[in-house]
Formats: sequence, C-alpha cells, structure tokens
Amino acid sequence: MTGTKTAAPPRPATSTTSMSPSAQQIWRRVRGLLLALAILLAAGIALAAVRSGDQHGRLDPRSADPLGSRAVAELLKDRGVSTRVVTTLAEATEGTGPDTTLVVTQPNLLTFQQQRTLQDATEISGGRTVLLSPGPFSLDILAPGVTAADDTPVDAREPRCSLPAARDAGSVDIGGYRYATDPPNGDACYPTDGLPSLLRVDAQAGGDTVLLGSPDLLYNERLAKQGNASLALQLLGSRPHIVWYLPSLSDPSATESGNGSGDNNADGTGGQGDEDGGGNESSFLDLIPSGWLWGTLQLALAAVLAAVWRSRRLGPVVAERLPVAIRASEATEGRARLYRRANARDRAASVLRTETRTRLASLLGVPPSEAHTPEALVPAVSAQLPDTARDLRTLLFGPAPADDAALIRLTDQLDALEREVRTS
Repeated sequence: MTGTKTAAPPRPATSTTSMSPSAQQIWRRVRGLLLALAILLAAGIALAAVRSGDQHGRLDPRSADPLGSRAVAELLKDRGVSTRVVTTLAEATEGTGPDTTLVVTQPNLLTFQQQRTLQDATEISGGRTVLLSPGPFSLDILAPGVTAADDTPVDAREPRCSLPAARDAGSVDIGGYRYATDPPNGDACYPTDGLPSLLRVDAQAGGDTVLLGSPDLLYNERLAKQGNASLALQLLGSRPHIVWYLPSLSDPSATESGNGSGDNNADGTGGQGDEDGGGNESSFLDLIPSGWLWGTLQLALAAVLAAVWRSRRLGPVVAERLPVAIRASEATEGRARLYRRANARDRAASVLRTETRTRLASLLGVPPSEAHTPEALVPAVSAQLPDTARDLRTLLFGPAPADDAALIRLTDQLDALEREVRTS
C-alpha cells in the first residue's frame, strides 16, 4: 500500500553485544589481582600454621612449649611441692588455704565480680597469692592501695631490696608493669625509675600477695637464665601446695555480674567497689589482639592501593569507529519504542516539533537562533502557505498530546506541513 511503511522484523535479543568483553579478556584483567590474593592467602595460612603453637599452653604448668611453665612445675615437684591446675573460679577459691600458693596467670581477664570473689577468698586464707602481670583493671580489687605504672621492657635487673628470695636469686629477667603502694608496705624489688616490677604486700591472716610485672621468668625458655629459676622456686615453693589458676571463658562465673548491692569487702567499701567495677569493663576493640587490628589496617590499605591501580583514569575523549553500522531507521524505531514504553508522549511530541521547526527554518531562511521562536517562525510559514486556516502556532508550539492517537495525528500534521512548505 502506498505511503505505508512495513516495520522490519525485530532482531533476536542477545545477552552480549560486540562491545562486551570476552571471557579471555576478563581473565587477563583479573588474573593479576587473583594471583596476588592467592599469594596473600597462602602466606597468611603458612604464617598462621608456623606460629599456631607460639601461644599454645602459655604459662600452663603442663605445657613444654617455650612459653609454657612445665619446667618450673617439675622443679617444684622435685622439691615436694604439688601443683594442681584449675580453670574455674570456684576451684581456685576452694583450693586456697594457709598451706597453698594461688598463682593467677591472667588476672586482667577476670570480670569485676570474679575479682571480688577471688579477693574475698584470698584475703582471709592465710596463704600466698601470686598475680602475674596484673594491670590497672585488676589492681583496684585484687591489690587495694596498689597502682600500676607504664610497663617496661623485660630485661635482666638487680633486686635492690631486702626480700630474701630476691637477694638469693640476684639478677632475673623481669619488667612489664611497675607498681607503687601508699603507704609503703611489704617488699619492693627490681625497680626501674624508682618503681618496682616485683611487689610483695602483706594480707590478713598472715598471708601475702606477690605482684610480678611480667611472667617471663616462669617461661620454659627463660627459666635457666639469670636467677629466674631460683626466684620462681622461692616465690612459688614457700608452701607445700600450688593451685595454678588458668582463667577460662567457659567458666560459669565469667557470665555472672554483681547486682550493685552485693557483699561488702572487708574494709567496708563494697559500694565503692561497684562504682569502680564499671572501669573494669573492656570494649570490644580492647578484646581484639593488636595483630588483628594491624592486619585489618594493612588489608584496607592494600585494597585502596589496588583500587587506585585498577581505577579508570579520565582523559580526553577518543573518537573510535563503531563496531557495527546501524541504520538510521532502526535507531529511530528503537528510540520510538523507548518513548512508548515510558509513556513519554510529551517528550516524543517535543522532539518531533523541535526537528520540524529546525527544518522549516532552514527552508524558509529563518535564522537558527529564531527557529524556535513563535513570533519569527509562524509568520514565515504562514507567508509560504496559501492556506492560512490552520493554527500553526498550536501545531508547532502547542501542548503535549493527551493520548497515543493524538500523538499520531500530530505526527501526520507535522509531516504534511513540512511537505507543503517544501513543494510550495
């Protein structure tokens, strides 16, 4: 039929275009990054496997690892001192007594309620309590009146005190926290800048508490150095029995908390103790080992560097040939379908009118700057056409069509108008 256009059959949709990267191109782009990630993962696994035993059995009298304490336990056994390992607070408090030395390996890990319970039990036991590297979080409860200063490196130090055990041992490997007590009582040994790393304070019922700024002299790898073995045997072997307390997260008492009105301490400061207990609470970041924090920071920095390396740099526009030639009719039809799908009749009508006005202005000699001005274009079109009954202003500059039928009529009218101007 004359004047009727037959639409070309649509092409089958495909999942990719000629501009989509192939699998081989994608592999070439990402293989470097994947290789780096694989090397990093392998190195991390190897490092974790090599160092997995470094902290295993730390200060455990049953462990023969370098950081274990089996050597001192065997020496004490030869001297007739028995060692019993406990992992719960209930076992630790039940084992206290005048003939027992209680060794607390990690007092800083105890909760406020656990510290209070332990202090109540040891203060009247008449035995010895040895706290290994207690810090500010535990001293307020476990050693009232004692404060901790910044820790120092572990090194061989002289006793410089009158404690018989320290004088006999001589130089030992010690450091870590330093302690101060006011008023001074007990023995202060191995000082650094005037503050000792070993402090012995008297307790009620004839017992005492020994604070070691660092536990290094009890490690298997250090016991044979300096006077470490002598000091360890004298401090831990003063009584025939040892209760070696290794705090554990599986201990039911770790989940218990004080109600704020519990039993008072022996000095009647239970209420104040609850207030101080709030300071013993650690945040989540405090519980994460520093190595993990540094590792996370390094991974974040590596991710930023990788993003900078692989990021797309903006440069000047480069003209390049299209991979395929697209017919103008196909592009027009595709745009029309998009307008129809979006129900954008106003946008479609605006495009049709704009293109028609541009072509009419070129045919009638109207300057391009005035092609879209009604006062300039409409009179020029009216002068070219003999029939002036049509409302050219509404046709060229009117509102958007109300429906699809009106849009089709507008298209036909614009086409007819342009055709008349060309043939007149």
